[in-house]
Amino acid sequence: MVQAGKGGPGCVSFFRQRFKPRGAPDGGDGGAGGDVVLQVNPSARTLTFFRHRRTFKATSGQPGRGRQQHGRRGEDCLIPVPPGTLVYAAESGHLLADLTQPGESLLAARGGRGGKGNAHFTSSRMRSPRFAQPGEPGEEFSLRLELRLLADVGLVGRPNAGKTTLLTRLTASRARPGAYPFSTLEPNLGVMAEDDQEPLVLADIPGLISGAHQGRGLGDRFLRHLQRTRVLVHVVDASQVDPADPAAALAPLEAEMRAFDPALLLRPRLIVFNKLDLVPPDWPVAEILRQCQGPHRTCVAVSALTGQGVDELIAALRAACETPCHDSDFPSPALAADPPGPR
Repeated sequence: MVQAGKGGPGCVSFFRQRFKPRGAPDGGDGGAGGDVVLQVNPSARTLTFFRHRRTFKATSGQPGRGRQQHGRRGEDCLIPVPPGTLVYAAESGHLLADLTQPGESLLAARGGRGGKGNAHFTSSRMRSPRFAQPGEPGEEFSLRLELRLLADVGLVGRPNAGKTTLLTRLTASRARPGAYPFSTLEPNLGVMAEDDQEPLVLADIPGLISGAHQGRGLGDRFLRHLQRTRVLVHVVDASQVDPADPAAALAPLEAEMRAFDPALLLRPRLIVFNKLDLVPPDWPVAEILRQCQGPHRTCVAVSALTGQGVDELIAALRAACETPCHDSDFPSPALAADPPGPR
């Protein structure tokens, strides 16, 4: 809930001075109410702050005073949101703004206009008006915020596939992996920085299970983050792959992504067979990589725990991220043409 400030009322006043008992009206105008503004803050990463605070109000304008002194304008309520925040009207569901760039803002609720003082209403037929306008109420709306992480690379896979361990190997992230499924409940971010190379932002998406596109295991909340990523890294537990049919390990997650958004499968993808340290020595790595190659798909075998194959993975990530792309390849939610509510 966002509520802008109310405008201050105008003042009814008359100029009074010695030997001038009938001075002219000099009531000042009330100040306008403060606005509620949503602004992108790169330091913010999640919407956790909004769990504890649901109502945001701007201050009201001050009333006008005599001698045509206008009231002070109310202070704006500035709400910081992380990059990638989608703002919806709660009642209609219209998308009001897609805030992605640092400093980008949305005027969520406009403050009420201040009332005019009686000095505005003087005329040849009304020499001493004894009334003023009240301040107008500020706008009030209910909004729904949704966050879709902005990252160059998204790590996606089944639970306990080693995504978090791979993130800590590639970046300086301090995320703590666990030896059990669903150890990651919220996406983790890390930055892969190298000398003379553009840093890449990696997002570790929590594990997805069958029926994720329908909301099982909160999968629909996690899949939406993939719509912001440039390259998808499909992490597969190599110890669970059948060498006779390695593509069977990729099919369930591909089906979930296709059901959620078919455009996800058209993006550059890297298939990473992780946990090479757990497979037997005769495991046919080269043959499995050859069978899983395909359009928009590159295969790499690594061990995030020991570092085996990580250099090849980094080179593949760099090559995939340097591939030119167009805005049409990454469709974003359409904004409402003329949405009611905030402007």
